[in-house]
Amino acid sequence: MKSLLVVLGALCLVLGVVGIFVPLLPTTPFLLLAAALWLRSSPRLHAWLLSHGRLGTYIRDFHEKRAIPLHAKILSVTLLWASMFYCIVSVVDRWWWAQLLLLAVAAGVTRHILSFATLRK
Repeated sequence: MKSLLVVLGALCLVLGVVGIFVPLLPTTPFLLLAAALWLRSSPRLHAWLLSHGRLGTYIRDFHEKRAIPLHAKILSVTLLWASMFYCIVSVVDRWWWAQLLLLAVAAGVTRHILSFATLRK
């Protein structure tokens, strides 16, 4: 069972890192899930993740303060709307219902991101 949790944690870590670059794929939830899975299966991997220079900060800030840094909010919302605008104009330009769906998804994700407290450093 521990081996399965380690593998699932690694998969969540990969998805979290990919989520840094793909706007609709969330980073923080996958990193939190990886940390939780590794907490129960591999203290060494859990400690590595929490001490990681870039990724550990997201996990610690969100776990301790339930907050997202201001720069992360700005970057994620900007990338989200830029990619959605591109998709609406170029990819689904002939399907009005898909354009409305993408707008609704973008608005919902933006609301979710902005609903968390802002961490100012």
